Amino acid sequence: MKKLRVAIIGSGGVAQFAHLPGWQKVRGAEIAALSDVSKRTLAQAGRKFGVSKTYLDYEKMLKEVRPDAVSVCTWNAAHRDATVAALNAGAHVLVEKPIAMNAREAAEMVKVARRNGKLLMVAFNNRFRPEVQYLKREISRGLFGEIYYAEAIYVRRRGIPGWGVFTEKSRSGGGALLDVGVHMLDMTLYLMGHPRPVSAFGGAFAKIGTKPRQVFGMGRFSPRKFGVEDFGVGLVRFETGACLLLKASWAANTPGDVNLTLLGDEGGCTLSPFTIYTEKGKTLVNVTPVDLPKVDGYAEEVRVFAEAIRKGLPSPIPGEQGLMATAILDAIYRSAETGKEEPVELPEGISA
Repeated sequence: MKKLRVAIIGSGGVAQFAHLPGWQKVRGAEIAALSDVSKRTLAQAGRKFGVSKTYLDYEKMLKEVRPDAVSVCTWNAAHRDATVAALNAGAHVLVEKPIAMNAREAAEMVKVARRNGKLLMVAFNNRFRPEVQYLKREISRGLFGEIYYAEAIYVRRRGIPGWGVFTEKSRSGGGALLDVGVHMLDMTLYLMGHPRPVSAFGGAFAKIGTKPRQVFGMGRFSPRKFGVEDFGVGLVRFETGACLLLKASWAANTPGDVNLTLLGDEGGCTLSPFTIYTEKGKTLVNVTPVDLPKVDGYAEEVRVFAEAIRKGLPSPIPGEQGLMATAILDAIYRSAETGKEEPVELPEGISA
């Protein structure tokens, strides 16, 4: 088996708890080099994971190391440039979510991947949850019939990230919707089969993060520098006629809730409690799957990416699907500004 040489761009939090451990578990993979803009983070990651080659300049790393695969783990604003550079250097790319700051950047990344004949995968680790995989199989078998409505919720009572650049719009692109909302949005689109979105109507609010607080929940941040939404909501319409309601919050005066609801004409489900609702034997039936396998979604996303590279398979989570999710969020953000329903703009020739 040919050794798979891997490089990491951005060696901070998500690289250290997800990508680096994930790559270390892949048989025949070698983490050849790390890069980061922070000398301190780079040195710490190098020591922790036993990687001796480290670079402050990822362009230099790509030129000298010539990796087969690259994990892009930077803040959102750097996703496009790092991904494009890695693809043009001949590497397959696994990029952290969200794929980019907006759909325009995501479209460029998809086009560069196509031009170079390289895989571009978005790191939506929640797709690999055993409940989600079970639902995908059952939906594919027709258990739900036509799915006409979905509700995706990720709401924290107090959970504004107090580290990194999450609250800085220039480097993050958005707040709760783009951070946690995109996870729920992707899971829902995946289970629905990625119907083409038409329009979105929504709102985005910064009501908690901009005020001095004593209760933080996930570390301290500066309310004066809070530049993104702490709560966002959107209603998405699809060509099929189906609708999706998305709610995402870092902070809201309500109990926290993380859930997904699907309604089909033959059955439906909730993710929490994990239950399928249908009819059987002329009665209503609640099905609760048990004994599902335990899966580390972070390790699994790296494993399937490596497998796709080695076997010449399509990207497990194509850049086109990350682009669709981002285009939907773009429309919700525009709607929040205009107060009107906004079209979801997908570039011509690009579909999920």
